[in-house]
Amino acid sequence: MTEDGYAAFARGPAILREPVLNKGTAFTVEERDELGLHGLLPPVVETIDRQAGRVYAQYRAQATDLLRNVYLEALRDRNEVLYYRLLSDHLREMLPIVYDPTVAQAIKNYSEQYRRPRGVYLSIDDVPGIGRAFANLGLDSDGVDLVVASDAEQILGIGDWGVGGGAGIAAGKLAVYTAAAGIDPTRAVPVALDVGTDNTELLNDPGYVGNRHARVRGQRYDDFIDAYVTTVTRMFPGAMLHWEDFGPSNARRILEKYTDRIPTFNDDMQGTGAIVLAAMLGAVRVSETPMRDQRIAVFGAGTAGTGIADQLRAAMVRAGLSEEEATRRIWPVDKQGLLTDDMTDLRDFQVPYARPAAEVADWQKDADGIGLLEVVRQVNPTMLLGTSTAHGAFTEQVVCAMAAHVDRPIIFPISNPTERIEAMPADLLRWTDGRALVATGIPVNPITYRRVTYAIAQANNALLYPGLGLGAIVSRARRISDGMLQAAAEAVGGMVDVATPGASLLPQVDDLREVSATVAVAVAERAARENLARADLKNPARQVRDAMWQPVYRPVRGRRP
Repeated sequence: MTEDGYAAFARGPAILREPVLNKGTAFTVEERDELGLHGLLPPVVETIDRQAGRVYAQYRAQATDLLRNVYLEALRDRNEVLYYRLLSDHLREMLPIVYDPTVAQAIKNYSEQYRRPRGVYLSIDDVPGIGRAFANLGLDSDGVDLVVASDAEQILGIGDWGVGGGAGIAAGKLAVYTAAAGIDPTRAVPVALDVGTDNTELLNDPGYVGNRHARVRGQRYDDFIDAYVTTVTRMFPGAMLHWEDFGPSNARRILEKYTDRIPTFNDDMQGTGAIVLAAMLGAVRVSETPMRDQRIAVFGAGTAGTGIADQLRAAMVRAGLSEEEATRRIWPVDKQGLLTDDMTDLRDFQVPYARPAAEVADWQKDADGIGLLEVVRQVNPTMLLGTSTAHGAFTEQVVCAMAAHVDRPIIFPISNPTERIEAMPADLLRWTDGRALVATGIPVNPITYRRVTYAIAQANNALLYPGLGLGAIVSRARRISDGMLQAAAEAVGGMVDVATPGASLLPQVDDLREVSATVAVAVAERAARENLARADLKNPARQVRDAMWQPVYRPVRGRRP
């Protein structure tokens, strides 16, 4: 693309098949002359506003959310600008369609509905082909700002879905980056890292389009990931690398390996942790219990739960505690009950939070160890965090035991989708007589309880990671630091007034572009303060706004025959 539009080297039907260039009925008369489009389109010349109204009506006519997802993907395949215009105009409505939870349904049907490849597919069986695959994109070394990659081992709540999971989740994540923060879609690349799958349903499906063997692990897997990182950073040295939906055995290990070398980010760990921290900062202001005095029970101490614990621990350290003191104020509960240091099946990232076995020797145990209710009774936590995907785990008995000792209990059941949430907000408010400070991982309509209307915060990572990415891109950050994550969380949390009774702890997702711009400025400024910015940030607010791609048609020029 040139400064004033696109230069097309194709003509006629080829232009209409290119989603970045295709405007459909919005091509001007002059463009139709120059590009050989006369007679290939109806004679009317329409505005993008008129087109957006038509495709929105078509979208609304779809019978199910899955069909709406399919419709939007088909629109994206033929006219990318119009797709993003529609998505930007109706982001709150469509976010659950293009991403969580509907994208999970689309991923399950990826091979059957396969239409058009998007991005790059890298196979562990063809490591030498990684460079060739990226070269085939035809992009310059400074032509990529963002790469989102997934090996699809832990897709949302559905687990291992092979190549379709990797491709679908990476493309869906980039759609949110663009719609929410204006990341230029022509400068962003989704990557499916196909290392095989352990999903027997896929392996036995004759229509499956991915590698038909078990998921590769160990050194060969590590070598593949390293080859990917080495190649992409060599070919596109300015790109930020985003990791999405990796399994717990790999996610933290990969992030820790590369985080000090390149700008890289794991949304499941860092993004989730930062958005929960943003909601927590609002809850702290309401409860008037300082961060350093919080007692936190984490129910579901996997990748996400422990990633959140890391962010909350860092916040307590910033509030004056030592790291050891902050760690001791977190109680992790997983499938085997409260994690203790005498357990032999702990993951490396769980070990720091495991409680001394001697400390809990006289606590009541059941068949699954020391359960959540016993932890609540013994600890009197100020915060209860749910990342377990165990529906209904926050029972009335658990919540009432917590609320008996805490004036404003902070309860965040953030597992999703709805059938996996630990408790519904209406029940939490009723069981605590309206005292609970609630954030969830699903969208929830406002709830009126005893004449107070409660706006329930959705701990939606889309409030944070698009702006974080934009800030890193604008500042050309050398890496993504803890300080940049903190700045992002504080920026999100600072956009709401929690003083009003029933106020949400987080902004709503109606205007994600404004949220993302605010976050991006804070992140870029923090990168500059930490000497991580390679760009000259003379006016970060202006530079962020200027960098945000807008879904408007640019002129398309060609050559006359």
